[in-house]
Amino acid sequence: MSVDPTTWSCPLPLRDYPTIVMGHGGGGQLSAELIEHLFLPAFRNPALEALADGAILGLNGARIAFSTDSYVIRPLFFPGGNIGELAVNGTVNDLAMCGAQPLFLSAGFILEEGLPMAQLGAIVESMSAAARRAGVSIVTGDTKVVDKGHGDGVYINTAGIGVVPPGVSVSPARAQPGDVVLISGTIGDHGMAILSVREELAFEGDLCSDTAPLHTLVQAMLAVSADGVHTLRDPTRGGVASALNEIASRAHVGIVLDERAIPVNPAVQAACEMLGMDPLYIANEGKLIAIVAPEHAEAMLAAMRAHPNGANAAVIGRVTDQHPGRVVARTGLGAGRIIPMQLGEPLPRIC
Repeated sequence: MSVDPTTWSCPLPLRDYPTIVMGHGGGGQLSAELIEHLFLPAFRNPALEALADGAILGLNGARIAFSTDSYVIRPLFFPGGNIGELAVNGTVNDLAMCGAQPLFLSAGFILEEGLPMAQLGAIVESMSAAARRAGVSIVTGDTKVVDKGHGDGVYINTAGIGVVPPGVSVSPARAQPGDVVLISGTIGDHGMAILSVREELAFEGDLCSDTAPLHTLVQAMLAVSADGVHTLRDPTRGGVASALNEIASRAHVGIVLDERAIPVNPAVQAACEMLGMDPLYIANEGKLIAIVAPEHAEAMLAAMRAHPNGANAAVIGRVTDQHPGRVVARTGLGAGRIIPMQLGEPLPRIC
């Protein structure tokens, strides 16, 4: 089937690119435009239009969450984990961001000819261990091999299914003025850990990926108030900035951040300052953003801090009816700056 690109209903900069560029996979503005103006019109249906981390589907009176993701990270092994562990945790977290209890995963492997069997074995073992820790089963999968030089060792695709409990309704569109914005811990850890090994950069302090499953943290929050958790998002590609911009756009609200309240590991902060990067745009793999009803915010924060994956949780902002669709940060000097969505991820192939 041929497609005439002149019939696409899309603004610049998408039409400026006759071919795919790395930024289209970076989780920023280029990714959003590719989804909104190419994939969404082609595949449009109510479940997809929610544009959440997974689809919520009705099945025999129950609600299930269904999500899929692909992992092309380079390098395959990094401080704090590897592509296999990341693939399990990432899909578990996508289901958790729908408010679901993750149950089952699939795993598809695209292997490059010449990949050492020992490396593949280590990756598979780490996936198995990660699945056991998360309490999920890998129940189906697929394996393909491509010619040497036509891959990058191994790519992994995972899909996941979970069950959404009664009374839980988590969606980017539920964020509303007055809500409180919470973060579960320090930001930018994953992205800077990858950068340090990929570019062989030496920074002061330890840089380690934060990859971790977040579903039990979500369950602790829902136990405080299922209805009080309005929106959940794990700020992976594009970081906190892109995730909040997506929420603001989807819910037609503004978000105001207190920049001084955002927790950042000192080693990450130092590395970002050295490289001229903003931690708000750096990828995370074990943190979540929660937008919650104000009357439950204090109890939610306490529940997060009582959990191992939320010990450094903090209130970082509020939702407002002003400047809908925009994210604004109040700086340490009391000034304000707009936090736009970047065109692409500053560090490609981060997950």
